[in-house]
Amino acid sequence: MPSPPPADVIEPHTRTDEVETRAEFDRRLATGNLAGLTVQGLRLDLDPPDLTGVTVSGTLFVGCRFASRDVGADLVRRGANVVPPFSGLPYPTQPSHLYTPGELAAGFAEAGFAGMYDTRVYEHFRAHGGALPDVREALGQRLHDHGVDNALADATRAWLATHGPQSVVGIMGGHAVPRGSAPYRMAAVLGRELARADRLVVTGGGPGVMEAANLGAYLSMRPAADLTAAIDLLAGAPDFTDHDRYTAAALRVREVFGPPVEPPRDDADPAAWARADSAAWARADSAVLAGGELDWARIGGLAIPTWLYGHEPANLFAGRIAKYFSNAIREDTILRLARGGIVFAPGRAGTVQEVFQAATKTYYGTDGASGAYVFLDRAYWTRELPVEALLRPLLAASPFGDLSGTVHLTDDVHEAVRVLTG
Repeated sequence: MPSPPPADVIEPHTRTDEVETRAEFDRRLATGNLAGLTVQGLRLDLDPPDLTGVTVSGTLFVGCRFASRDVGADLVRRGANVVPPFSGLPYPTQPSHLYTPGELAAGFAEAGFAGMYDTRVYEHFRAHGGALPDVREALGQRLHDHGVDNALADATRAWLATHGPQSVVGIMGGHAVPRGSAPYRMAAVLGRELARADRLVVTGGGPGVMEAANLGAYLSMRPAADLTAAIDLLAGAPDFTDHDRYTAAALRVREVFGPPVEPPRDDADPAAWARADSAAWARADSAVLAGGELDWARIGGLAIPTWLYGHEPANLFAGRIAKYFSNAIREDTILRLARGGIVFAPGRAGTVQEVFQAATKTYYGTDGASGAYVFLDRAYWTRELPVEALLRPLLAASPFGDLSGTVHLTDDVHEAVRVLTG
């Protein structure tokens, strides 16, 4: 029988040897010693630093840009390791921060859905083998996803330190739920109420229930009537397969209801945001969002999608988006973060798979203590897809004792919120 891994294997680590901002790099550079550090994704071709005479033995520069190739070659001669950005890729090989909705939607105004950054990356992904890429593409994707891992740990660290892991709640459900439908409205109210209860809402970043939950969190600080009005506006483009109308409606809601304004981006270069100094992004965020570094969590929450499902339009209501190429990493990450419980709205095979992936983690205590599993729509989960009948006896037999009480069924969103926040 598998046993849970030691805590130090699964808990995120605070790394002191990683340099991800120009300000931190300049501070380290002033000591004259960069030995053993990992420098990630910095634009060292802008206001180029003087690296001569600096100790760089064992320093790893990943995805950094230098003023010339000679600079990189000199660093290698002096004992550094340099992994330059891959040429010809539409995405960054070492993103220094999570995506924002505006970054994924960049290009829509000029060229529609086909011209969006998100779509261009997906088409590149398809053209280079999809889930089975060639070696060069695989390396680029793995580096990108590792950068997203790092950025996600950085983005959630302050939230977890302040609120604890039990404050993170996952919301799962069908991607095909149309905008304006009763299940969509229910998921949006759920996201709103959880965000207002100081919970970080996490979804899989797709359409349907996932978009609705992030939408509710996005408008959580506004009157409930605004959420109703926003859904009514979105309902004019209910079907995500109508990509342009669907995306245009989401952008219209963001324009009408606000509130976030995103840091500046160089639209002439679709990957420029990722090469920008992350300190500049942090300054822009703090100047715009008066509440500080956690406003993104309170206004939209977190979405964790994948380009494996890139044919589905981007969810543009999350505060931050950790978009991966690897669906396996993405699925595990959602479930690992959602220690405060998971809501399962009606869904089909994908949602049922997530139910039992989560149950496996809870059964074996893989990620520590688990929050409640709340199944919305009692009839659906007991008659149409009766997962409760299998889940309760499974969790009752956990080596950590009877965990069948983790399972809750309800038709009431407000009861679901009480279970998750009580």
